[in-house]
Amino acid sequence: MRIFGVIVIMSILLAGCSQPAQPAAESVATELLATAVSATATVVPSATPEPTMTIEPSATTVPTETHIPTATLVPTTAVGAVTQMMVEATAIADTAYRYVFPVQDAPVSYVNYHHDYPANDIMCPIGSTFVAVTDGVVEFVSYADEWTYQSTDPALKSGLAVAIIGDDGVRYYGSHLSAIAEGIAPGVRVSAGQPLGLTGDSGNAKGTDPHVHFGISRPTYPEDWQVRRGEMNPYRFLQAWQKGESLQPQFLP
Repeated sequence: MRIFGVIVIMSILLAGCSQPAQPAAESVATELLATAVSATATVVPSATPEPTMTIEPSATTVPTETHIPTATLVPTTAVGAVTQMMVEATAIADTAYRYVFPVQDAPVSYVNYHHDYPANDIMCPIGSTFVAVTDGVVEFVSYADEWTYQSTDPALKSGLAVAIIGDDGVRYYGSHLSAIAEGIAPGVRVSAGQPLGLTGDSGNAKGTDPHVHFGISRPTYPEDWQVRRGEMNPYRFLQAWQKGESLQPQFLP
């Protein structure tokens, strides 16, 4: 309104320009114009409000990258290794070997005694079936009876004989047989109860009551006949197997 008034006054003054201007009037108009200009300069500009830039930017929000990365979890390969070890431990604990008595389909007798080393003589009729006591692989076969009363080689005392290495890592040996079963040879895999031969009186069993000499030992080389003929007393195992119990022989490492 103040500016409008100034403009009105100026219009009135200019209207009289057709007549000689009075010095006093011009002086008054100049002062009024200066006052108006000064007044307009004091108006607060609209740009004075606080700028919008002062608002906190959205970038200050916690970035998603600060979350715990999945890589900090246990790698699946490590979990697999632990699982594998557990599976293997369970498999070892659950291993169960099947055992059967070494002479089948015949009357037998045996005692907890052998003359000078751990073994058992299982008394039975000639021609009784001698079988594998557990699953394994044939390790040794003696196909011929080379023993005579004049023999000095103790390894010949067995006559016809068969030995297997069981899946349990134990060697099982039967001697004084009268025949070897067909197909039985070193390296052949056999199952518990599979016939290996027929009992008899070969070797130094001639002249004695027919029996099969049964020995248990660790696997060893052929010349080590003293260990191969028997290293562990089989008596309690024979008793268990005869009852249908799968008692496992074990040797300390």
